[in-house]
Amino acid sequence: MTEVEPLPSPGLRAALIGDIVGSRRAPDRTAVHTTLKAALREVRVGAIDAPALTVGDEFQGSYRTVGTAIDAALTIRLAVAPHLDIRFGIGWGAVSVLDPEAGIQDGPAWWAAREAIEWTATAQRQPGLAMVRTSFRVDSKDRTDADAINAALMCRDHLLGSLDKRSMQILKGLLTNKTKKDIAAAEGISASAVSQRAGRDGLDLIVVASQYLRSLP
Repeated sequence: MTEVEPLPSPGLRAALIGDIVGSRRAPDRTAVHTTLKAALREVRVGAIDAPALTVGDEFQGSYRTVGTAIDAALTIRLAVAPHLDIRFGIGWGAVSVLDPEAGIQDGPAWWAAREAIEWTATAQRQPGLAMVRTSFRVDSKDRTDADAINAALMCRDHLLGSLDKRSMQILKGLLTNKTKKDIAAAEGISASAVSQRAGRDGLDLIVVASQYLRSLP
C-alpha cells in the first residue's frame, strides 16, 4: 500500500477491501482499471492507507473510523457506476505492520474485512440479497454495533441497486451538496422532476442515511 500515515502498531482502524463484480467479463480490462484507479484517487484524503489496487481487480485501504470507510466505499461505488459494479468488505480491529518499507500489514482488521467481502460475494448470489454490496465485520470487544451497521448497509444497498442511471446521477449530485435546481440544469430536466425522483426513489433518504453512517466512530 502507499502513503502510509504513521500510527501506533498494532492500532485499531477500519480496513476496506473491494473488488469488481464480474470483471472477467469486461471487454476492455485496461479501461476498467483506469476507471477504478480514478475513483480510488477520490478517497485518498483522510485515509491511513490510501486505497490502492493490490492483485487483479482487488483494492485495499484503511481509515481511522468505520464511518469514513463506509463513506469511501459509497464514493467509489458511485464514481464508477453504472459502468462497474463493486462489492466491499469493511473490518474493524487491530492492524500490525509487518514490513513498514513494503507496507505489508496483517491483523484482525484485515481478517474481518476479508470475512466481510467473502460474505458479500456469497450473499449477492441469493435472490433476496442480490443487491447487497457492502458488509461489515468486527474483531474488537470495544464495538457492539456490527449488526445495526449491517442492517443499515443492506437497506441502503437495496435502494442503491434499485436506481436507474438518471437517479444515480441525481444522487451523485445530492451527495456532493448540489442544489436540485443545479442538478436539473445538468440533467436537462425540470427541478420538479428531480424532486419527484428524489422522493420516489428514496434519494433524499439515501443522503440522510449516508450522513448518519459517515458519523460512525
